[in-house]
Amino acid sequence: MNDMFGPREILEEAADRWWMFLVSGLAWLIFALLVFQWDFTTVYAISILFGIVALFAGVNEFLQISISTRGWKWVHAILGLLFILVGIYALWNPYDTFNTLAALVGFFLLVKGVFDISVAFITKEEFELWWLQLIVGLIEIMLAFWVAGNFRKEAILLVVYVGIIALARGISEIFVAFKLKGLRRRLAAA
Repeated sequence: MNDMFGPREILEEAADRWWMFLVSGLAWLIFALLVFQWDFTTVYAISILFGIVALFAGVNEFLQISISTRGWKWVHAILGLLFILVGIYALWNPYDTFNTLAALVGFFLLVKGVFDISVAFITKEEFELWWLQLIVGLIEIMLAFWVAGNFRKEAILLVVYVGIIALARGISEIFVAFKLKGLRRRLAAA
């Protein structure tokens, strides 16, 4: 459908959806708060929690398609599909999931950190708070290496990792929302 429109119409369409990312970012932040408040001490509970987070992340990636350029649409579609498959697997086999959960969380944080750093530098000219996304990306990369250490044997740390992922996702979604809202203002002024 977007192929029928010119670049300005595509930008306007994406900018009009800024509120979707604000709502999803706030939902991620609330979820992160809930994660840190609950007592998840069993393997089963941690795997179920991770499965839910992965499913939400997959849906979120599909929402990102609506504001992405053609090349990034594929990236978001592949990530969305992978997150949903991992989420279904985690919910279906919670005990098997726990053994690989730390590795998946570490890999996710590494990829997300690199992505956030890249986006921060790419949008540096258009977004005055670009450095906040840079800091979040650097923290995610440091956490990825921390997860890769011997710490993954502690069940409670996996809950912390899932909470940190939800928190980072919420912050990133709010960044996207305000980037789109700024774009909307610039388009309206032009």
